Amino acid sequence: MKFQIEDVTVYFPYDHIYPEQYAYMVELKRALDAKGHCLLEMPTGTGKTIALLSLITSYTLSKPSNPIKLLYCTRTVHEMEKTLAELKLLHKYQIQHLGPAARILALGLSSRKNLCINPSVVSAENRDSVDAACRKLTASWVRALAIENPNIPSCEFFENYEKAASDAVLPPGVYTLQDLRVFGKEKGWCPYFLARHMVQFANVVVYSYQYLLDPKVAGIISKEMQRESVVVFDEAHNIDNVCIEALSVSVRKQTLEGATRNLSKMSQEIERFKATDAGRLRAEYNRLVDGLAQRGNLPLADTWLANPALPDDILKEAVPGNIRRAEHFLSVLRRLVQYLKGRLQTENVEKEGPVTFVASINAQVGIDQKMLKFCYDRLHSLMLTLEITDTDEFLHIQTICDFATLVGTYTRGFSIIIEPFDERMPHIPDPVLQLSCHDASLAIKPVFERFQSVVITSGTLSPIDLYPRLLNFNPVVSRSFTMSLTRDCICPMVLTRGSDQLPVSTKFDLRSDPGVERNYGRLLLEMVSVVPDGIVCFFVSYSYMDGIVNSWHESGILKDIMQHKLVFIETQDVVETTLALDNYRKACDCGRGAVFFSVARGKVAEGIDFDRHYGRLVIMFGVPFQYTLSRILLARLEYLRETFQIKEGDFLTFDALRQAAQCVGRVIRSKADYGMMIFADKRFVHVFSFNTSLYS
Repeated sequence: MKFQIEDVTVYFPYDHIYPEQYAYMVELKRALDAKGHCLLEMPTGTGKTIALLSLITSYTLSKPSNPIKLLYCTRTVHEMEKTLAELKLLHKYQIQHLGPAARILALGLSSRKNLCINPSVVSAENRDSVDAACRKLTASWVRALAIENPNIPSCEFFENYEKAASDAVLPPGVYTLQDLRVFGKEKGWCPYFLARHMVQFANVVVYSYQYLLDPKVAGIISKEMQRESVVVFDEAHNIDNVCIEALSVSVRKQTLEGATRNLSKMSQEIERFKATDAGRLRAEYNRLVDGLAQRGNLPLADTWLANPALPDDILKEAVPGNIRRAEHFLSVLRRLVQYLKGRLQTENVEKEGPVTFVASINAQVGIDQKMLKFCYDRLHSLMLTLEITDTDEFLHIQTICDFATLVGTYTRGFSIIIEPFDERMPHIPDPVLQLSCHDASLAIKPVFERFQSVVITSGTLSPIDLYPRLLNFNPVVSRSFTMSLTRDCICPMVLTRGSDQLPVSTKFDLRSDPGVERNYGRLLLEMVSVVPDGIVCFFVSYSYMDGIVNSWHESGILKDIMQHKLVFIETQDVVETTLALDNYRKACDCGRGAVFFSVARGKVAEGIDFDRHYGRLVIMFGVPFQYTLSRILLARLEYLRETFQIKEGDFLTFDALRQAAQCVGRVIRSKADYGMMIFADKRFVHVFSFNTSLYS
């Protein structure tokens, strides 16, 4: 259908539009007109993605003299593919009405692991190994050697792409990751490097949050994006956590041992170069004297992760004299690793700010703040000089330099927390040193400043007024839309007492109460006997789920449940969980019905849909509060209270609420769907008085 919103003709590929979709588009247009940022919440299953895509692409078509680029950020590859499939449908509809004038180039960009078509590379076990295997075939020095010696392997797809030069372009259209791989195989070109190249010319780019929020990745992928861009963060209810993770680093004993091995190997390489090609090390030294950390513009295949600090915080000056020589720099890193090893030997929990920590490093091992700040760039330069291709083996020293650069750059919004063991398992020594970022606004600030409009949207943003404070920005539009229903397809219930009238809760003092465990078991047993098809249960943590399932097994409740439906369990192993999900779906498809036990904040809670008969009931066992004794959480709560005046209780309730809403929202994925939601904890009565929307 085609309709007007003020001066914009909106092309919408479906025959009907929901009232909330239209209202959503009107508010989105207001934000685009104002060239400002906005927060929009609309429930899952109301067509949020197609509303966003229709309005923004139609807005661009109506203003051909001032085209805007759309950068659409998703959390998972699955969501990326769904978004591109919707865009394909929309693009086809627009071409039917407008002809060639509506043509655009839209593509998804992901890691080499998801785009590579070279069988010898993509067979590697994880993403870092795939990146390293690719580098071993495409690095400029490897290719130079391969020209002289045909026995040295290279990548035919990358070579063909390089030979095609300016002819290596994507014709207009919408390309999913699968489309890019197919196109690459047809042409014999590398789809990953082709996509990287075409990103700057595309009208729409769909990629991961990290490509904009993590400075190490954004510095390479997104630095060329123009200001006239609209950035959309979809499913952004956890965006503050993504921002914090992008600037946090954990160092364990294994990291330091790995870093020591990396330094020994680099030292051997330096000695080898001194004997065979001393000029290369001298050239690097001279370049650093001139203030250049890199050799001009690097070939695309040689680029590595960028500086972990934010663009405005990177020093625009020469590398300090005492780390210009390769061997001097390695000596500094050895002292730093030794210092960190000493700090990990503590028997008590220690917490300090970056300023104190840097002063302690300087006093004990003579490494000042400026040297720390340059560690990452200096390591990058050295790895290029030493022509290191197996980057996956050097992840440990990269982590140390990442840590050093961040701790040397920031004085506020961070804490260094050293824990000798996990508090939940105090008898197992597992020391960890964490540089923890508390301020989510740091990572997203460059995005807000750089692009004209940033749209933060999700089905679960309530209470919406907390996000501008957490992310420190002023939205021009902030709206929450409700789902218009023609029938009662949602039945939410709060259960405060069991059948024996005992209160039920996962509160710490009641958590292991046999009465609570028994009542939870009875509730599930009653439900499996009457609810058809699939039932999904969410627990507050893996340890609680393990304990209660064990208790049900011993009391025979689990056996009774399995008389009615099969039981499948999410584990921390991705492969096991995927297999369990497949079998759960098979059991639902064949009419046997099944129960899936899952965990709030787990993989399933964040990205798996239990639509239609896969989820007719969801039970939330307990309120998913974060582990409140976590030192990192306590430090963040203290920072939020002092800096943004956000009370601890408000933040914890807000966080538990968005996680609970995310869990129960898994079962209603469209208006044609229906399901029941049981919130089994007496505290939900108080939690929902904090925010009145039961399901959003």
